[in-house]
Amino acid sequence: MKLLVTGGAGYVGSVCTAVLTERGHQVTVIDDLSTGNRDAIPAAAEFVEGSVLELAAEVLGRGGFDGVIHFAARSLVGESVAKPEIYWQDNVVTTLALLDAMHAHGVGNLVFSSTAATYGEPASVPITEDMPTAPTNPYGATKLAIDHAITSYAHAHGIGATSLRYFNVAGAYGAIGENREIETHLIPLVLQVALGHRDKIFIFGEDWPTSDGTPVRDYIHIRDLADAHVLALESNQPGTHRIYNLGSGDGYSVNEVIEMARKVTGHPIPAEVTERRAGDPATLIASSEKIKRELGWNPTRTDLEIVVKDAWAFSSALGDRAHAAQRSR
Repeated sequence: MKLLVTGGAGYVGSVCTAVLTERGHQVTVIDDLSTGNRDAIPAAAEFVEGSVLELAAEVLGRGGFDGVIHFAARSLVGESVAKPEIYWQDNVVTTLALLDAMHAHGVGNLVFSSTAATYGEPASVPITEDMPTAPTNPYGATKLAIDHAITSYAHAHGIGATSLRYFNVAGAYGAIGENREIETHLIPLVLQVALGHRDKIFIFGEDWPTSDGTPVRDYIHIRDLADAHVLALESNQPGTHRIYNLGSGDGYSVNEVIEMARKVTGHPIPAEVTERRAGDPATLIASSEKIKRELGWNPTRTDLEIVVKDAWAFSSALGDRAHAAQRSR
């Protein structure tokens, strides 16, 4: 298939692009490199630098495209609270322009990388697709608004679409991993301590109603996530918008993640308990039973040790390259 991947220089987008090109698909990436990395885009993909808002119609207008996977978005919760206008513009307005371009140029296959933040703070876990959506921040609200827009475009214009909702992505796929200027995810932050880039990791509260008192989260390996996007793309049906949750099926506490990182890296990784963060739920785990049942998705990298080992291999190699580059100056 000839495919457009928006945000294909980002962590998730670049891994998905790599998997698609390995399977023989012809991929064009649009990314403005505001948070992505140019060298993460596979050489086999065509790269168009710039904003999706400005370029989607032009690129799709070249013709011949069979589908779109839409990753491009802003995704920092705190920033969305402080600057909601940026999130409504860059997430919602941009996606509407993409949907209009797809409709105008007859591209009827879409996979949208959404978020389980659309559910807000769930009354129970694991979270299933039929639970109420009540996002607690503008980031989650913009993603939910996009889901509603996709549903209406699917019904009105025959687009076949799938939205995939998930929480924490981790791990690496070969030479592609998490490499952001602003990092907020636990596993890469813990590994930064092991690499000597941070003195310690902070634990936000140890009095949560969990097995060890620290928050529990669901982690999904980046390659399993990419496989789910490809499955969705290959099974979309015209006029239908499906929504699936993605998760590993198990949750791990902050303490368990830190202990596993100590085991994998051999580093003591000092940790300090501090106050809870406002709005943090005790446990967030998504149910993936629906996509397993309907699409046959079978995540094979659900063990925390595999996730951390892959992330550590990438982070260590990245650190070695940076050190070598600094020495050569």
